[in-house]
Amino acid sequence: MLAIFGCNNADKHNEAATVAPDTTTTTEKLEASVPTAPMDSAAMMKAWQEYMTPGDMHKLLASAEGKWDAEMRFWQSADAAPSEPSKSTVETKMALGGRYQVSEYKGTMMGVPFEGKETTAYDNAKKKFITTWIDNTGTGMMYMEGTYDAAAKSLNMAGKMIDPSTGQECDMRQVIKMVDDKTQVMEMYDTKGGKEYKSMEIKLTKK
Repeated sequence: MLAIFGCNNADKHNEAATVAPDTTTTTEKLEASVPTAPMDSAAMMKAWQEYMTPGDMHKLLASAEGKWDAEMRFWQSADAAPSEPSKSTVETKMALGGRYQVSEYKGTMMGVPFEGKETTAYDNAKKKFITTWIDNTGTGMMYMEGTYDAAAKSLNMAGKMIDPSTGQECDMRQVIKMVDDKTQVMEMYDTKGGKEYKSMEIKLTKK
C-alpha cells in the first residue's frame, strides 16, 4: 500500500558527510572494552519472563481484533486533491499467545486488486511499538517504531522506506487515532522537497 508513493529526500543524501574527530581518551576506550559482570541465572530468568509476558499494551492491540471495513484515500503531493476512495476489508487477529497483532488487507486500490499484511508488536524491553508492512504493490518491507499517547488515544510511529524512483531512503510517519471501539483513522505522512504532507488516510469501521 505504501510502496507506490515516492518521497524526495535525495538532497539530504547528496550532502558531503562530516566526520567528527575521535576525542575518546585511551582510558575511556579501555573502560568501554571491559566486559560487564554476567547476570546470575535467577535474574536472567526474571528478565526473560518480563520480556515475554504480554501486558497492558498487548491488551490495547487485542482490542482491535475482528473484521473491519476500510476506506482509503491518497495524496500525491501537499497541494494535490485526494484520490477517489478505495475500499478494502481488514481482518485483525492476535498471534503467538496474544503477543503480536496481525492485520490482513484485501480489496482494491486505485482500481487494481490489493493485498497487504501488517504486523504490530509491543516490545517490553524497548518500551516501544514496532510495525512492519508488506503488500503486493512492492517487494520491500516498511519498518516503524513508536509510542502510544494515552491522552490522545493515538499510536505515533516513525520509520523509513525506499523511494523506488530514486533508490533513496526517505522518512515516513504514521498516526493511528483510536476514535472509539469501532472507529480508527490511520494517517500516513510523507516528505517531498523537505516538506511533510499527508499522503494517505484510512478510515476503519469495525463490522
